[in-house]
Amino acid sequence: MTGPTTIGAAPYDALLLFSFGGPDEHDDVMPFLRNVTAGKGIPDSRLAQVAEHYEHVGGRSPINGQNLALMAALRAELSRRGVELPIIWGNRNWAPYTRDALIELRDRGATRVLALVTSAYSSYSGCRQYREDLALTAGSLEEELGHDLGLRFDKVRSYFNHPGFVAGNTDAVVEAYEQLRARGADLANAPLVFVTHSIPDTMEDASGAARPSYRTQHLDIAAVVAEQAGQRLGVDLTWSLAFCSRSGPPSQPWLEPDVNDGLRELAAGGTTAVVLAPIGFVSDHMEVVYDLDTEAMETARELGLTAVRAGTVGTRPVFVEGLIDLVLERAAVERGESPARAVVGRLGPVADACLPGCCRQRAGVDSGVPALCGQD
Repeated sequence: MTGPTTIGAAPYDALLLFSFGGPDEHDDVMPFLRNVTAGKGIPDSRLAQVAEHYEHVGGRSPINGQNLALMAALRAELSRRGVELPIIWGNRNWAPYTRDALIELRDRGATRVLALVTSAYSSYSGCRQYREDLALTAGSLEEELGHDLGLRFDKVRSYFNHPGFVAGNTDAVVEAYEQLRARGADLANAPLVFVTHSIPDTMEDASGAARPSYRTQHLDIAAVVAEQAGQRLGVDLTWSLAFCSRSGPPSQPWLEPDVNDGLRELAAGGTTAVVLAPIGFVSDHMEVVYDLDTEAMETARELGLTAVRAGTVGTRPVFVEGLIDLVLERAAVERGESPARAVVGRLGPVADACLPGCCRQRAGVDSGVPALCGQD
């Protein structure tokens, strides 16, 4: 291999790994939760209840360490391909903040930046909210500095149906069933429960205004993963989609069923073994290690279910390679080329630039908040 080149990534001169963020230690938890819920009027007494979840994992979120590991894996894959592209990490809700990342990008002399969001699916919280955060942070910095930052941003398309993400999830499901098999379970009678983050029904409706909705995206890929995993295991897997991590007032409808309710329904129907697959998450962060590994597993034990939680895609090579494929695909588009857009399932690839009206909090309602990386 020759020395590193930039042609594969041109015109981009930096990649922004853009994530949610999480507390690094006990004293960070409440300030972090206040950041997440800013403007929502949630009292500290309620946040203190949520903070207790972090005590189960040592008072810190695992997401920061996982993002560092993902960043290292992405750098290694770029190096393996001989592509030179600096990676900067920024978070919406904790250090390093979006502001920190934009200042670092400016100081490095970057001008064309491609954002890679650690959310595979399209919804307000997984797409447009990141785009708004970029716009608001850049605007605030430019006003503070009195001049343009000179940064132009694009975003990697949503990758829920990219082969790398699907293959990584399929591998994880197969591994989980092999664990069940080793424990003597009958795999043909062990349902597969895919789990993702719940969102308000209004946000679900808005996510489908310009493209297939958040729920539809999950259902499409869950079917593919279940079929591929079943073929490899030699069984026909029965599967369903459940949700976790709902918040907000009880009067506000969110996507259901909750994973714990789903487990109760399965147990009532005679199920004795189950695999939980966190298909909605890229890594083992709080929604996985608390809502699934703690709460859902406790529910399974109470019901007498033998349960195995499948892994997330994390830094699996097939997933990391897929992300770099997506980076280089978008770079080729920006150079005027017509690269093949790898995709599986029925829905087709998501548009490079988010379509007008996509992923708003409420369908048809323009909040007036600016957003980058889209057509509106």
